[in-house]
Amino acid sequence: MKQFLIFLFLVQISVGFGQEKFDLTVVEEFQKDLNSEYADAKTSPLMAEDLAHFKSLDFYSANENAFVVAQFIRTEDEKPFEMPTSGTRRPMYVKYGEARFQLEGKELKLNIYRNIELSKKEEYKDDLFLPFSDLTSGKESYIGGKYIDLRIPTAGMIVIDFNLSYNPYCAYNHKYSCPKVPLENDLNIEIKAGVKKFHD
Repeated sequence: MKQFLIFLFLVQISVGFGQEKFDLTVVEEFQKDLNSEYADAKTSPLMAEDLAHFKSLDFYSANENAFVVAQFIRTEDEKPFEMPTSGTRRPMYVKYGEARFQLEGKELKLNIYRNIELSKKEEYKDDLFLPFSDLTSGKESYIGGKYIDLRIPTAGMIVIDFNLSYNPYCAYNHKYSCPKVPLENDLNIEIKAGVKKFHD
């Protein structure tokens, strides 16, 4: 506990010097880009009947408290595993590390994963995958949880902005096969940030 508080103090110092902090324009750009993707028939996961009258996804208001600078712990010697999905597909992933942080006074931990096949491609070699669910899942948010895209950090901390969390494609269309959120990434807290569940 003492070690964690020291880490938070050091993070606060670094944030104070402007290294990593909440940026509303990043959230606004994320929402704009996602809406553009979903409105375009070439890139949208929406079913034809939903796309025909699509205006915008439903987002939580930007929430500065949902932006965290987490302690990043690289987990070595993890064995690759088949990630369960909503279909028959079983892509290979490996646990890459752990993020430890505080939110609303609670100490939380999330596992972060790496897609083995994608990591072999130059454009995805630094990409990490964070699936999670929380107490809004199945209520205001999609029942299957949400995803956040991350990059391999260069230091012992990693920024997680839950405002940038989005639904898997299978929340909109049954033809997709989406990784299921591992049980260890189910948080016992409400995180009111990111994309809400899809409303017809």
